[in-house]
Amino acid sequence: MSGMINAITSVLWGYILIYLLLGAGVYFTLRSRFVQIRHFIHAWKIMFASRRTAKNEISSFQALCTSLAAHVGAGNLAGVAIAIYIGGPGAVFWMWVVALLGMSSSYIENTLAQLYKTNNNDGTFRGGPAYYIQKALGLRWLGMLFSSLLLITFGFVFNMVHANSVAASVSVHSDISIEYIGLFFALITSLIIFRGIHTITRFAEIVVPFMALAYFLIAIVVVLMRLEDIPAVFSLIISHAFGLEQAVGGGIGYSVAQAIMQGVKRGLFSNEAGMGSGPNAAATATPWPHHPAAQGIISMTSVFIDTIVICTATAAIVLLSGQLETGNTLNGIQLTQASLGSIVGPWGQWFITGAVILFGFTSVVANYYYGESNLLFMKNNRKLLFLYRLIVVTLVYLGAVSSLESVWILADLSMGLMALINLVVIVLLSGPALQVLKDYDRQLQAGKTPVFNRRNFPFLHQTMDNDVWASGSDESDDSDEGGFSTSPETTSSEAASPKDIQNIDQLPDRF
Repeated sequence: MSGMINAITSVLWGYILIYLLLGAGVYFTLRSRFVQIRHFIHAWKIMFASRRTAKNEISSFQALCTSLAAHVGAGNLAGVAIAIYIGGPGAVFWMWVVALLGMSSSYIENTLAQLYKTNNNDGTFRGGPAYYIQKALGLRWLGMLFSSLLLITFGFVFNMVHANSVAASVSVHSDISIEYIGLFFALITSLIIFRGIHTITRFAEIVVPFMALAYFLIAIVVVLMRLEDIPAVFSLIISHAFGLEQAVGGGIGYSVAQAIMQGVKRGLFSNEAGMGSGPNAAATATPWPHHPAAQGIISMTSVFIDTIVICTATAAIVLLSGQLETGNTLNGIQLTQASLGSIVGPWGQWFITGAVILFGFTSVVANYYYGESNLLFMKNNRKLLFLYRLIVVTLVYLGAVSSLESVWILADLSMGLMALINLVVIVLLSGPALQVLKDYDRQLQAGKTPVFNRRNFPFLHQTMDNDVWASGSDESDDSDEGGFSTSPETTSSEAASPKDIQNIDQLPDRF
């Protein structure tokens, strides 16, 4: 069975997904006029300005933290170490490439999630690829297939991966049995997931920024301690990314292929750009400015934080430690632990343990919500939801006691199938998302706070739900020659901006 899964995964990643991921990223980057660069500073400004919302609403910042909660975890601490162990230092370079291109893919999929979200009628929303596949393309069967894959990938498989990393990290330098670790982790998970989305987003809003910042600061300390080795590390990454060192030995083709394969795989696992998971969190937000493109732009920062910042921090720790040159056979989270411990001392291993516990826990909780949202898409049934929660808790335990290889093989296959469907879909639907971006840009350039008027986009107006993105200027169609809204006013309750910022001009140094 494992041999068949390996064969399918090799074909999927070696001959299809690498080209599709990179190709889609290049396409979106060019079509959006490098949105990830043009709006990089602007994204951070509106993200922090969006923290306040009306009661029961979920802010863009909370949605971003929920997305990061799912992203930041085993992929950053264990996945990077695996990529370097198998693909060499060059894998880090390809992780950077996937992230930079993936930021544009993230804009497209998260904007589509906002456009095609569903109103829960309690101040919150839900949505994601399954929703825009059904509403925009009219293919419910494909939406059901994607929902099933996401439910399996995030609700089950990825949660097993995170639980496995937590158990491996704790057990390596303690006498606690893996079975007890798994039971404790499953118990804490159940206490959170049975309390709903507001508990999940509030928990993520507090824990994720704190741990991400702490981990980044530790990496900075490591870099400063080994500052003289930094040029050599960068040289090592670049030379292995293109096989410059291996060319002498004649193994350039295989080594570069492994670097690209591992970099793309682990990069996608860590930031999930284009996979179709992030939109499930993005759809829950009530963004400010009152425009779907705002959430798409904010969501790009998640990819940057995850891969460019946190994954690079792990890569620096592993490569600066010299652990790979000592001939040890440690892999995954245990390699990251040994690397930090060899630089800063034994407390470094305990720090990684604490980080992987918190990152792993927030990932499991956020992954659970992704699965729940897609389960509700397939069938809104309380008994089925209760059964899903029980299965999640059970698999958290089983993941903790399973082998490293088995859980990562399943993760590669399931996330590959998800990404295959979502990437094809967002390429097909990129037109409306890019039109919405053009509308947002035009209003910004006119010095206005962007406001979305759905009536100026006939296709979107016909295919979106009637009770989301209510137009503030329904009685008029104030548009330019290209059919984009020029009216900055809105009467929708969703358009209420944060109390402390009423106009985007009040943001310092508006981009």
